[in-house]
Order: sequence, then structure tokens, then C-alpha cells
Amino acid sequence: MKQSNMMDWTETAQRLEAVAAALEQTAARIAEQHTALAAEAQESVGRIVATVESAREAELERRLEEAEARIAELTAAAAPAGRKTLPSGMASMLAKQGVTVESMEAGAIDAALSSLSIEQRIAVKAELLRAGLLG
Repeated sequence: MKQSNMMDWTETAQRLEAVAAALEQTAARIAEQHTALAAEAQESVGRIVATVESAREAELERRLEEAEARIAELTAAAAPAGRKTLPSGMASMLAKQGVTVESMEAGAIDAALSSLSIEQRIAVKAELLRAGLLG
């Protein structure tokens, strides 16, 4: 009986070795598949990210063009000829000299500003230009 028992153990050990070898091969194949799938997934993610970034860039470019068009539109609408207002202090100073917004002419303005220093005259004329009242 001992020999039969020994044979059973030997057969069992051989079968276990075969099963272990098969398991090792299966684990190696699974690891290879996992590596291949991970590489494939990473490539897919890269393509998706590139697509999203391209779409985002296109959207940003479109919005930039719209903003530039709107700025150009607002700049054209806010041309100096559109604004005809003066700060109240400047309007009252000119009124004291007899110059009104309706009667603004180069000669009248120069006469009204003659009592001011050169720097003050330049500042007043610059403000009148910004206000669109001098051309």
C-alpha cells in the first residue's frame, strides 16, 4: 500500500506542477494583455484630449474674434465726434470768459484762455479735444 500511496502522491505532485505551470502561463498572458490594453487606452485618452483641446481652442478663437469685432464696433461708436460734454468746472470757467459750447471757435477760445499759463491752455485745449468740441 505504501507504494500505491507514494504513486498517488507523485501523480498529484506532477499534476500540481502542471497546473502551476499553466497558471504561470495564464498570468503571463493576462499581464501582456493588460499592458497592451493600457497602452491602447492611453492612446485613446491622448486622442480624446487632443480632440477636446482642439475644440476648446476653436471656441476660444471664435470668442476672441467676436470680442475684437465688438471692441472695433464700440471704438467706432465712441469716436470723439460722438461726445460733446465738458467737465462742469471747465464749462463754468469758459462761461465766465463768455465762451459757450455753441459759440466755440478757435479765436474765442484763444481769447478766453489768454489769462492762463501755457500749461493750463494746453490742458484746457486737450480736454476740449477729448470732449470732441475742438476739431
